[in-house]
Amino acid sequence: MSTDFTDARLLDALGTLASTAGAAIMAHYGGASSIKSDGSPVTAADHAAEQVILAGLAGLLPEVPVLAEEAAAAGRWPASTRMLVAVDPLDGTREFISQNGEFTVNIGLIADGRPVAGVVFAPALSRLWLGAGSKAEAMELPPGAPISAATRRRTIRTRPLPAGGPVALVSRSHPDAATSAYYAGRGIGEQRPVGSSLKYTLIAEGEADVSARFASITEWDIAAAHAVLAAAGGEMTQPDGAPLVYGRAERQFRTDHFIACSGAYAAAGRR
Repeated sequence: MSTDFTDARLLDALGTLASTAGAAIMAHYGGASSIKSDGSPVTAADHAAEQVILAGLAGLLPEVPVLAEEAAAAGRWPASTRMLVAVDPLDGTREFISQNGEFTVNIGLIADGRPVAGVVFAPALSRLWLGAGSKAEAMELPPGAPISAATRRRTIRTRPLPAGGPVALVSRSHPDAATSAYYAGRGIGEQRPVGSSLKYTLIAEGEADVSARFASITEWDIAAAHAVLAAAGGEMTQPDGAPLVYGRAERQFRTDHFIACSGAYAAAGRR
């Protein structure tokens, strides 16, 4: 298939691949977990979903290096960073373990240091988001179904700021004092806890306005949702507005701190 990362046919194929991985995840829902060397949890679902995605990418984008969470945990890092596919097969493993539904499959396409297209799938919620260029879409899709079976497929955009103040989405499993301090000075009307990259797709869809993170995270956690949010008219930048740079092998693909927000939140100078 074309290596044009903004090709709609490629995005749709990746959407079907994410749905297939979602079915592999749900086959293990409620299963046991273990702890990796970095202290984070891992389940059979993480490995099963990554195997599905890597096999699919080998057919769709055979020449593009892949940065995948479980492969990286085993010491397998991509050799090239100009073009990458960033894969988090199960973002929100803690949410998966607690069975609250707030976990996602993430496939992000990175070119020259920025995410240019992304697919995010929430299998327990049967919701899929795609984004590339200036077009972002949301739809309903059961795990394992091809994207041709999607219903309520629609273009999405970030929303104007609500009269009662911005709605902030905070990490359900990783709260931190710096983020709380940031929200305290910005007229936030409401804070809602949400797990995984779901936070950024909800901003893209106009259900919230901002989500900050003042701790490093790995590129595979946010690349896909960053692309969706940007395509929907939002932003994900460092707190001072500088761009996030991807493909940073020298940092083992760790990101800077960032603010994800709607276009209206950024335009109002709330950052």
